[in-house]
Amino acid sequence: MPRYPVVLEPDRNNTTLVTFPDVPEAVTFGNDEADALSRAAGALESALMFYIADRRPTPLPSRVRKKK
Repeated sequence: MPRYPVVLEPDRNNTTLVTFPDVPEAVTFGNDEADALSRAAGALESALMFYIADRRPTPLPSRVRKKK
């Protein structure tokens, strides 16, 4: 299974924003980092399903960089 890099950022309303650089349509949030990560897979899956439904090529994942 491909591994897509995920970006977690604090949002302005005290939640954690989740984005995927390779799949800009995949966006979600969570109350904290753990909640955000638990929602991330679903957001990514939904966005990739739109690519498939539209018969567009799915984006390839870029290299995952480990957090320092």
